[in-house]
Amino acid sequence: MGSSGTAQAMAQHLPVQMRSQLDTSRLTRGMYSTDAGIYRVIPAAVYFPRNKQEAIAGIKAALKAKLPLTSRGAGTSCAGNAIGPGVVIDFNKHMNQVLDIDPQRCTARVQPGCVEATLQARAAQYGLRFGPDPSSQNRCTIGGMVGNNACGPHATAWGRTAVNIVSLECVDGVGNIFTARNDSLAPREDLQALIDQNLATIRKEFGKFSRQVSGYQLDMALPESGRNLAGFLAGSEGTLVTVLEIEVKLVPIPASPVLMALGYADMIEAARDVPTVLAFRPLSVEGLDRNLVEVVKQNRGQVPALPKGGGWLMCEVSAADEPQSLALAKKIAGAAHTDQVAIYPPGEDAAALWRIRADGAGLGGRTPIVRDEHGNVTGGEQAWAGFEDAAVPPQKLADYLEDFTTCMNRRGINGLLYGHFGDGCVHVRLDFPLTEPQGVARTRAFLEEAADIVARHGGSISGEHGDGRARSELLARMYSPSALALFSQVKGIFDPDGLLNPGVLVDPEPIDAHLRRPAAKAIPARGGYAFGADHGDFTTAVHRCTGIGKCRAQSKGVFMCPSYAATGNEKDSTRGRARILEEAANGNLIESFASPEVLEVLDLCLACKACSADCPAGVDMAKYRSEAYYRIYRGRLRPPSHYLLGALPRWVGLATRLPGLAKVINAAMATPLRKIAFKVAGLDTRRQAPRLVTERFSKWAKRVGIEQALAGARPQDRYVALWADSFSETLDSVGAKATVKVLHEAGYKVLLAPPSCCGLTWISTGQLPAAKKRLRQLLENLAPLAAAGIPIVGVEPSCSAVLRDDLPELLHQDRRAHLVAKNVYTLAELLSTPAPIGPTNWKLPDLHGLKVVAQPHCHHYSVMGWQRDRQLLRRAGAQVIEVSGCCGLAGNFGMEKGHYDVSVKVAENDLLPSLRANPDAVLLADGFSCRTQALQLAGRKGIHLATLLANGSAHPETTALN
Repeated sequence: MGSSGTAQAMAQHLPVQMRSQLDTSRLTRGMYSTDAGIYRVIPAAVYFPRNKQEAIAGIKAALKAKLPLTSRGAGTSCAGNAIGPGVVIDFNKHMNQVLDIDPQRCTARVQPGCVEATLQARAAQYGLRFGPDPSSQNRCTIGGMVGNNACGPHATAWGRTAVNIVSLECVDGVGNIFTARNDSLAPREDLQALIDQNLATIRKEFGKFSRQVSGYQLDMALPESGRNLAGFLAGSEGTLVTVLEIEVKLVPIPASPVLMALGYADMIEAARDVPTVLAFRPLSVEGLDRNLVEVVKQNRGQVPALPKGGGWLMCEVSAADEPQSLALAKKIAGAAHTDQVAIYPPGEDAAALWRIRADGAGLGGRTPIVRDEHGNVTGGEQAWAGFEDAAVPPQKLADYLEDFTTCMNRRGINGLLYGHFGDGCVHVRLDFPLTEPQGVARTRAFLEEAADIVARHGGSISGEHGDGRARSELLARMYSPSALALFSQVKGIFDPDGLLNPGVLVDPEPIDAHLRRPAAKAIPARGGYAFGADHGDFTTAVHRCTGIGKCRAQSKGVFMCPSYAATGNEKDSTRGRARILEEAANGNLIESFASPEVLEVLDLCLACKACSADCPAGVDMAKYRSEAYYRIYRGRLRPPSHYLLGALPRWVGLATRLPGLAKVINAAMATPLRKIAFKVAGLDTRRQAPRLVTERFSKWAKRVGIEQALAGARPQDRYVALWADSFSETLDSVGAKATVKVLHEAGYKVLLAPPSCCGLTWISTGQLPAAKKRLRQLLENLAPLAAAGIPIVGVEPSCSAVLRDDLPELLHQDRRAHLVAKNVYTLAELLSTPAPIGPTNWKLPDLHGLKVVAQPHCHHYSVMGWQRDRQLLRRAGAQVIEVSGCCGLAGNFGMEKGHYDVSVKVAENDLLPSLRANPDAVLLADGFSCRTQALQLAGRKGIHLATLLANGSAHPETTALN
């Protein structure tokens, strides 16, 4: 263990212009105290070098101050490898570029913080790619892959990271800068001497199969391995060197990949057939458990059709062209010991199956929910990393799985199995009982036995994620005392003072030291959300975040996390917010939810709920934010905008009670008075005030003869209840009017549900008692309709989402809440539902030739899903350009002072560029906020889906009914 210096001492050794990159704030230290593992170590500081020179200066300053150093990429390490007690060096923030690609040599040079997907995109321009590809490739860094010797599914074809490195520019633990290459141990003659003195031990214990990642890669330094110093340093987890620059090999992109699934009775039977499949040299062979697929179904709906089975092998093959690839897949199917086979050519089904596999680490974060014949529910427990990537030679995989699952069953530990079966690597997240001391002891006993099982089958306790704090102590169960002594000698050569990532690999910390979960206090739900899926405990809810960092991945078609996409700051990611909420639950570094750090990380959360759909672990930061605000501001003065925008339906309701008053207010908001009013209310004066309607929707409905909802109405009478929310009632009723017309044309007798507010604005500002009051009134109005089986159609997506998601959580003891939630439809859902609920004789308008830029509302996307809307538009013949991500206004967020710039940046992620690129397209935006944002920032008027369907044309000025 290295001696502990101080961040102040390090700062004194830094040039003045670099000291601003050293962050000692409680906020940053709290966010960097964990990675994607189960440990928590608070660093003294976090350093953000902007270039190689600053990195070298920071490393040398820390070494002079005797401050331990831990390298970090995206913080997605699963074993506690990227946390440490001294200074954590974050390379991803600034040193994240592809420096050069040489297509002739098939190599690339990158900075250590370069995200793998960035490299893959650049290399693809030359028909090349980097071979290893962990499931986190859209956020993990190449430096992190080097540190952990990462692999991924295609390591079956191209090998682990160690064999794909050309050179590493490094700094060792005494400040020496050198370049390690893949064909020589120079300039480390001291290492070569040690290797040559211990050839017998190394040849006996190391390099026995491709996924032997645990410990140091001593076999890479052997003469028969080419004296590969770069490969030897891969997987050393920052304990020997800090990497400054990386040169990697690239391989050609497969010409025609085809995916196939082979079904077996269970995962053990699937594992038995792996050697058969490997004989055909596939690109990858992945194991997929039925339980993992069931979790996907429970959380996301349907998955592509799979052959019958309790476990599957997903095999990808590629030949010169697609017919040859398909022929190869059929050969494998003929040789496999199963008749349950499905082949997926490139397309949506193949992509969806790969998404299930890629999200395994997050989806496996909760054990499956199981309901027995009596209706009792079990499962849904938090599952953790810690022993989640062990590997054995593939021919021993089935026998290993038998012994491992027997151990799990005997000790009462559950988990979801999946993994890189072609390399004998098994991923599993396990429901370790980490909330109490006796559970920690039980976890240790399980881990020790599991390590012994791996060793008995000639395997490696880490198959690609490194040993870190989770497994370093267990290395003694895998390697001989001679091998462990070699590790210590290697450490002494590169890092004699033990300052580089102390506690990992050599002189390890105990596996049950510094655990994150046991330190957090239980916070029972009282007065706010029920957190029913988390045993009624807010702490359990925020610990859903396991740290895998998908919120940091900016992928097309994924909405989370819009504020992180705009700022690039960890504090603005879903993970960063969850980490600070976890620290508040711990109460050590961050004392409480009322601490400034909590308010800071929540400030730029748009409450878009995208994480609730996109986060594989099921984090719902919008819900957590509301709960936190509720706890913070109970009995305290709130920000001014909470009183205005947080109670907006009340104020606009009063303002539109008299038509003349609405006209006066509209006129006033067109004068300089608006800026004064906005400033007093805490709103950004660059924003415009939305116009109030001069005739409420309910008054219009009465005028045109729409009946109030009838208690005795029957579903067989083809009744449907239209619920007009506060926004549709008082701010923009065009979509509600159009919905009436479409429902009439679809053959329904439209009833107007009594006007009711869902309390959305109160919910988003954490005024939960006030929100519940409105929801109870809403139940009085809507529950009789739901009980009669009458569909309730909402207009504003965010309000419909409240009824589907928040209502059952806030009023969980009221059975009517669950009844209403099940009977609320979006327009597209109702029109796409089969009879008798859906329309019986409705004809879609012909929208061929119409270009539509569609902005799905975030709550629509997250809670209801936008698939039905997409399908409806395509069936109508429209050309749909779907915006990916939030519009940036997000209710009150974009109106509040201090949020305008971020709101615009979020809109620039996709909405504004899509509008600029398609000036002749219709903007389809069901959300009032989305339409407001587009109008104010781009001068484009958006329309509701109902308006488009009612008019059968693109003209946004046309109203459905007058």
